Amino acid sequence: MTNPGPISIERTFSANVREVWDAITNKDKLDKWYFKIPDFELEEGATFNFYEFGPKKKYHHQCEILEIKPGELFRHTWTHPTHSEGQSTLTWHFIPRGTATTVRLVHEGAENFEEAGEEFSRANFEKGWNIILGVSLAKFLENQ
Repeated sequence: MTNPGPISIERTFSANVREVWDAITNKDKLDKWYFKIPDFELEEGATFNFYEFGPKKKYHHQCEILEIKPGELFRHTWTHPTHSEGQSTLTWHFIPRGTATTVRLVHEGAENFEEAGEEFSRANFEKGWNIILGVSLAKFLENQ
């Protein structure tokens, strides 16, 4: 199979860059719309771990923060160590649009998890990121 390139999802929110940055990089706010990440520390080189919602804790996610440019860019690895040896990279871009902010999420290397099964397919990642940005983050920012 040929590599279709990175997954790129973009959404614009009626919130300033500081508010959107804080929603994506503040452990207490992440818990309200994304995942509960108890060991999240916003510093380059830090590793954080989390599981999907619910009691099953089937999918372990492990990430390492690679780059932080406050209000501009947040980049980290994305792995599923209990299901795959693959690794990918997520880059969150923050683009000011007056009083609004566009978030462009680029997921590079999603194809590195294909051996783990359909649950780790490109289509599932695209669907998940669209829900996370277009529904979960949007609702959180609207209700702040």
